[in-house]
Amino acid sequence: MNYAVRLFVVIFAVSLTACSTMYYSGLEKIGIPKRDVLVHRVEKARDTQEEAREQFKSALEQFSAATSFKGGDLEVIYKKLNREYEASADKANEIRSRIEDVESVSAALFREWEQEITQYSNPALKRSSQEKLSTTRSYYRQLIAAMRNAESRIQPVLTVFNDQVMYLKHNLNARAIASLKGELKTLQLNVSTLVAAMEQSISEANAFISNMEKK
Repeated sequence: MNYAVRLFVVIFAVSLTACSTMYYSGLEKIGIPKRDVLVHRVEKARDTQEEAREQFKSALEQFSAATSFKGGDLEVIYKKLNREYEASADKANEIRSRIEDVESVSAALFREWEQEITQYSNPALKRSSQEKLSTTRSYYRQLIAAMRNAESRIQPVLTVFNDQVMYLKHNLNARAIASLKGELKTLQLNVSTLVAAMEQSISEANAFISNMEKK
């Protein structure tokens, strides 16, 4: 990466940070603190994962059904599977965006919390706030690890979906159906692993939200 590119990246990152800081400050001025924004974004990320879980299940069902094709218009099958693939890819992008939103506000919240801890004059209050920060960070690390783990399971599924949809598009014949059958077990295993990871992430999100609401 040359100097000009590095400089652009640094300036862009700084501008994003400045924009985020102004955005969160604006929300706080109207009575919406960062912790509430974080909880809301975790809820949105959880909801998106729930939607994605059902979408990937639906896509798998359609791929499984296609392997039982006995005759008719294969282009209809292709279009149906392509819609499922595109819907799944859209959900994958939405999940990625939701996680980035969570990471953005959590960084701002923890940075602010750390700064405010240094302003305490009362040792007991300072210690209590530090303990709450440590506990919240621990819950958050579990949450974001689960979210990222679930996200990492998406691409292997999308890759197989995409390969099979393209192959079906270019080979509207029995050979394409045979290819689908050959990949079905892999798809079933990958989707099963993905769904389990998403359910773990959803569970962590619920635990995090519950913990934040108690504070």
